[in-house]
Amino acid sequence: MGSFNEGKLRFCIDRGGTFTDVYAEIPGQPDGRVLKLLSVDPSNYDDAPVEGIRRILEEFTGEKISRTLKIPTDKIEWIRMGTTVATNALLERKGERIALCVTRGFRDLLQIGNQARPSIFDLTVSKPSNLYEEVIEVDERVELVCDKEEENQDSSASLVKGVSGEIVKVVKPLNEDALKPLLKGLLEKGISSLAVVLMHSYTYPHHEIAVEKLAASLGFRHVSLSSALTPMVRAVPRGLTASVDAYLTPVIKEYLSGFISKFDEGLGKVNVLFMQSDGGLAPESRFSGHKAVLSGPAGGVVGYSQTLFNLETQKPLIGFDMGGTSTDVSRYAGSYEQVLETQIAGAIIQAPQLDINTVAAGGGSKLKFQFGAFRVGPESVGAHPGPVCYRKGGELAVTDANLILGFVIPDYFPSIFGPKEDQPLDIKATREEFEKLAREINSYRKSQEPSAKDMTVEEIALGFVNVANETMCRPIRQLTEMKGHETRNHALGCFGGAGPQHACAIARSLGMKEVLIHRFCGILSAYGMGLADVVEEAQEPYSAVYGPESVLEASRREAMLLKQVTQKLQEQGFREENITAETYLNLRYEGTDTAIMVKRRIAEDESAFDYAVEFVNLFQQEYGFKLQNRNILMCDVRVRGIGVTNILKPQALEPAFGTPKVEGHYKVYFGSGWHDTPLFKLENLGYEHVLPGPSIIMNGNSTVIVEPNCRAIITKYGNIKIEVESTLNTVTVAEKVADVVQLSIFNHRFMGIAEQMGRTLQRTSISTNIKERLDFSCALFGPDGGLVANAPHVPVHLGAMSSTVQWQLNYWGDNLNEGDVLVTNHPCAGGSHLPDITVITPVFDNGRLVFFVASRGHHAEIGGITPGSMPPFSKSIWEEGAAIKAFKLVEKGIFQEEGIVELLQFPCSDEVAHKIPGTRRLQDNLSDLRAQVAANQRGISLIKELIEQYGLDIVQAYMTYVQLNAEEAVREMLKSVATRVSSQSSNLGDGNLVTIEEEDYMDDGSVIHLKLTIDSDKGEAIFDFNGTSPEVYGNWNAPEAVTAAAVIYCLRSLVDVDIPLNQGCLAPVKIHIPAGSFLSPSDKAAVVGGNVLTSQRITDVVLTAFQACACSQGCMNNLTFGDDTFGYYETIGGGSGAGPTWDGTSGVQCHMTNTRMTDPEIFEQRYPVLLHKFGLRENSGGIGLHRGGDGLVREIEFKHPVVVSILSERRVHAPRGLKGGRDGAHGANYLVTKDNRRVYLGGKNTVEVQAGEILQILTPGGGGWGSPL
Repeated sequence: MGSFNEGKLRFCIDRGGTFTDVYAEIPGQPDGRVLKLLSVDPSNYDDAPVEGIRRILEEFTGEKISRTLKIPTDKIEWIRMGTTVATNALLERKGERIALCVTRGFRDLLQIGNQARPSIFDLTVSKPSNLYEEVIEVDERVELVCDKEEENQDSSASLVKGVSGEIVKVVKPLNEDALKPLLKGLLEKGISSLAVVLMHSYTYPHHEIAVEKLAASLGFRHVSLSSALTPMVRAVPRGLTASVDAYLTPVIKEYLSGFISKFDEGLGKVNVLFMQSDGGLAPESRFSGHKAVLSGPAGGVVGYSQTLFNLETQKPLIGFDMGGTSTDVSRYAGSYEQVLETQIAGAIIQAPQLDINTVAAGGGSKLKFQFGAFRVGPESVGAHPGPVCYRKGGELAVTDANLILGFVIPDYFPSIFGPKEDQPLDIKATREEFEKLAREINSYRKSQEPSAKDMTVEEIALGFVNVANETMCRPIRQLTEMKGHETRNHALGCFGGAGPQHACAIARSLGMKEVLIHRFCGILSAYGMGLADVVEEAQEPYSAVYGPESVLEASRREAMLLKQVTQKLQEQGFREENITAETYLNLRYEGTDTAIMVKRRIAEDESAFDYAVEFVNLFQQEYGFKLQNRNILMCDVRVRGIGVTNILKPQALEPAFGTPKVEGHYKVYFGSGWHDTPLFKLENLGYEHVLPGPSIIMNGNSTVIVEPNCRAIITKYGNIKIEVESTLNTVTVAEKVADVVQLSIFNHRFMGIAEQMGRTLQRTSISTNIKERLDFSCALFGPDGGLVANAPHVPVHLGAMSSTVQWQLNYWGDNLNEGDVLVTNHPCAGGSHLPDITVITPVFDNGRLVFFVASRGHHAEIGGITPGSMPPFSKSIWEEGAAIKAFKLVEKGIFQEEGIVELLQFPCSDEVAHKIPGTRRLQDNLSDLRAQVAANQRGISLIKELIEQYGLDIVQAYMTYVQLNAEEAVREMLKSVATRVSSQSSNLGDGNLVTIEEEDYMDDGSVIHLKLTIDSDKGEAIFDFNGTSPEVYGNWNAPEAVTAAAVIYCLRSLVDVDIPLNQGCLAPVKIHIPAGSFLSPSDKAAVVGGNVLTSQRITDVVLTAFQACACSQGCMNNLTFGDDTFGYYETIGGGSGAGPTWDGTSGVQCHMTNTRMTDPEIFEQRYPVLLHKFGLRENSGGIGLHRGGDGLVREIEFKHPVVVSILSERRVHAPRGLKGGRDGAHGANYLVTKDNRRVYLGGKNTVEVQAGEILQILTPGGGGWGSPL
């Protein structure tokens, strides 16, 4: 397929959201033809790709082709296309009308997902809408048989060996008679596309296949089976993938059939292929919705990787594709980096796809000045009205800033603006808007420091561009460094319309020395279509322990799958010599959820390949450690067949003679001022031409900015290589106030450090709690222990660690040395509850203490009277496990294993130390503690990089400035709240003081009383908890740090701006907690429930006082069960409270937690349970003008005897409504015994459950808002 068919054209097309790019290879023309059209222009043409082909054919043949006639195909050899049709349909929710078909008991499974809310500070808890309109539940059930004993127990049910090798019990065969009328009902409603996900269909697909046959016989147009699309364990992502496919495939098929119908003979003799999300091509018949959403961006990754790597550089590449609304970031180091699961437009898709990270920053990102800092995005001005310079009444955007600076040259930008679409970019209006903004910024700066020098329009525009660049650098650092690669060792492969204007600055900020810009950078996604191969994938689950027998079976399965993909490629015309294959095993360590798709490598001596050795190496590279004496499990076998096409070849240029031709000079503004800058056109430059910076290179519609101290070289293949010199930092602290630009940049850098610490902890930890449920937080502190930045992981940890660090600082005093690492979990030392262990590392610079870094993680087991260390009936702290006030986990660089083992295994108490069990999972504790040390070490190295780049004085100055910035944001919020409350209420205090009192009750009757006083002039607040009940003889006492965390969470949620979480948020706030109350208990008090229960009630009281929203479920519904061999812990979501403009959300984690739920199939595969039901608890949300969210119902049958503990609240006092809205339903916990009695367990209980007994948990609904109409 690689030969050129003489006299025929080849088309590569990328149909993007705004523009459609066409690259055509024309016989006799070595350079190819490039064309750019508007993707939607109904007044001129129906379809942009068809129009592009029509225009180029007219040019080539010299014959007019009428738009009303079909396009002749005798001059077309092939067409390759990427399209955003699927992506746009998903983003705009304009797909096919579909229904979901699911196992009975799981109708709400996909809506609930993993329970986590997308943004933890969004009180509206806005989640993407469901793709399906209707749900039908199927009477069928299969369950996994996990041990021999169980296999022999029940001979009444049929046992079958599943595809994965697991034994499956068909408990309830599919009832087709009951299903038939339900399917007919869908057709009567006009729904003819169906997504099917049945429990364990990855290994037992028979029931799904039967549903498909029945649906097809009744007249359904399209049926997407989860087992066929992605035969992997985990029902939620599999079901979501089937939904996406059913939603998008009919839309794609309709578009493609329309496209094909515009050509004579329906393109029958033309090879037409479409780009998939995995970077491979597929024919129209095999191009489906779930593989199409990254179609365009995938073309760009193929484009830069195949034209730059090895040809232009030996360095690994970072792909940087900057468009109008967003920027795509990817990495290539010799092979495509793929992920098996991604989230796009709120939909999780489980299928092989290129690892492309999208950040909401592009040419159209809005520019704002808020609370004394520059902010760029994430909102976009869009194509309509667009930036100010588009003459449509838009707002200032990054493109406007580039225009002011001379980075965009109006002479070389199409004149398509104004009412008649014939005017150039409007620089005058842009300058006027920037002058308006300059007055606001300079007025603010003068109010802070009267002697502050006014910033010019150019300084402001450059400041916004610098902030935009830092916004885009953050995901690049994460993409590389979270996988263990150094960012600075890469080259930046830059493409997209706006990218080359920013490339030098971004490379310099990341420490890169090399930028590569392809000569087709503006249409590289289209060009990449011609470089891609045709790909066929086949995969099936295989569940076994890795060993000689299972390796043989995996090889047999590989051979079978290889035969399938080879046959499919041969059917498309590929000869055997043009087909290559890649084989993979998906492997994981027993007891973890972190699987790695391991690719077989062919050894030079053709020796046998050991997947397990490769897995261990890859695991260590990515996570930094090996797991000793742990089985490796096989999960899936995968084969990727590749039809090699070798179509587009790079054209080498002859060396150029003479000096480069200057087309003109333009004024461009860089940090040092205006520069008279020469402009060159790429088409007039040749191989080996060197252009020192500053200079401008026009590359079609793309402007390449070569900054001062950089130089551009034209390469052998006509691409641009820019060598970037690192320059010394020029930030100074000349004034007493922060530089408003640097303030934003340091906000990003500090938050980036905390986020990267979190990623390191997630990567290197072993426990499910930290690695999968993400129950951890990481933060950065000043030398006084004040919080500088806290990555938003789990809200109950927010701000709470500051008191922990300050307690340790006071305790150790001068006895802190470089190489020390501290560990603590005691509530009286600033802890929350004992399972949350905090690891703190002091950071020194030349012997001086300059920062602290800390990480807090929930350890599933630290001893105590029940497995899981969450005892419902603990009355004293020593019953809850190991309590550590202060200990050096690492002293002067030496890990103190003996000491920490002693503390964890022998919890100490004056009375009954010998009776309290120590940790039951010591090795997991040690592994996770080491992971926390590693996360802190990552933070230290990033802080030291920052100090090296800017100097200690600058970094510490901005550490203070970011806190002052957050303080100002909270003060402004408090002022506006005081104004709003005083206008609505008569509860006014004296003059400028507004006073509000609120209280709520725990289920035992304990009261939390709050008197909130806000000073509307100063923007200050006093949270006075006098009147709160005394310490309780139970475990829902809450350490003071928990109340501080609840207050900081509420304040941050009320500030509707992305401010950093730091000590500044609490600066305008005083918190008074009466000593001896259950919010400030003694050091002997039991506290395990305070963190997970009381924190939620404090939050409800504070938000009710602010009249922000009705009460949410007010509980975390903590469930633990286990025996001597295992332990399991989960928190269960419920209903969120309604607000003044929104309904509450159903079945989500609320307020102080955001941990994830284990997938139902994993739950049944790993533990001796059968999940009968997991769904919404209908009508449990309080009614009102806006309704509260519904709670959840969870029914678990236990197959073995286990000890079950439930720790919950809101079983007596219901979540309250607000402003006349009704209360949500309170929760309930029941046990259905073997003799079918339904026993109420109360809110807190421990029970020894027998095999066959069922636990039912009904979680509370959220309160309603406003009187029902």
